Amino acid sequence: MNLTRRGGTKAFFITLGVCLTILAVVLNITWIHNNSRRLAIDLLGVLLFAILIAGVVINTVFLVREVRRNERQDSFLNAVTHELKTPIASIRLYLETLQRHPGDEQQRQRFYAIMREDTDRLLATVETVLKAGELGQRERIHQRTRIELHPLVAECIATVLLRHHLQPDAITLADVPGSVRLFVLGNLEDLRTAILNLLGNAVKYSPNGVNIACRLGIERYTWVVLSITDTGLGMAPRDLKHVFKRFYRAPSNDQVKIKGTGLGLFLVRTIARQHGGAINATSEGPGKGSTLQLKLPLAIGNPPATRSSKASNA
Repeated sequence: MNLTRRGGTKAFFITLGVCLTILAVVLNITWIHNNSRRLAIDLLGVLLFAILIAGVVINTVFLVREVRRNERQDSFLNAVTHELKTPIASIRLYLETLQRHPGDEQQRQRFYAIMREDTDRLLATVETVLKAGELGQRERIHQRTRIELHPLVAECIATVLLRHHLQPDAITLADVPGSVRLFVLGNLEDLRTAILNLLGNAVKYSPNGVNIACRLGIERYTWVVLSITDTGLGMAPRDLKHVFKRFYRAPSNDQVKIKGTGLGLFLVRTIARQHGGAINATSEGPGKGSTLQLKLPLAIGNPPATRSSKASNA
């Protein structure tokens, strides 16, 4: 019902803008025709007419953008509400079951494991929302350290495999050619958040089987590029430039409904930009998988021994 109302509002503003523009054109032409002998007045009329048309067009564009922004915010609130409510309801159900029917030790351990998973899911949603607010409002001023990317990516892969109960070969990480150690200057927690979100997004959009390939490389001798390729649902060309916007979620098909808040890739883009880098997505189309590339400035030079080992073990 909300979507129908929003669609009607959007159509109303577009129609209103078009009608006002046509009316302004007709009135201006009539006015010029009736006063065609006064050149100075004609020029003034044309100038005022151009300003009026520009104002109407700008007003219509901003109104339509506001309607779209409200649509995305409504979708975000609905998604977050669902992501928070579902694990809470599950935990409550298992707690009530344990209270009424304690059962044997094996059953209790199974219930405890499920509740831990629901708690992790709940915590991940809360952390995502808090991180989005923190990164979206101000720049990070924390002192940046020298971080080796290959161990960090390997650590994130291990976390995602454990979190989603995947086989070790579901996500692979290729060795860097020549065993080169690739370092960047950045905030360790922010970079970990970005990589976890990229991997989690690839897993989420691979409902028919997870097969993700990660690769680190150097571009133009000054950039480190992390490529994450999956064989999942893929993306339509129109979605490629929108997926990194706040609250935006690519439309799901009728067979597969993908859950989420629409903040994961927005966080990745924000973190990449704050580190002087960029993120982009490519896909051959729906059903053909996708590749996301995180590009960060390469920290050139040999690091001090203490700081290098500290960053590598982080």
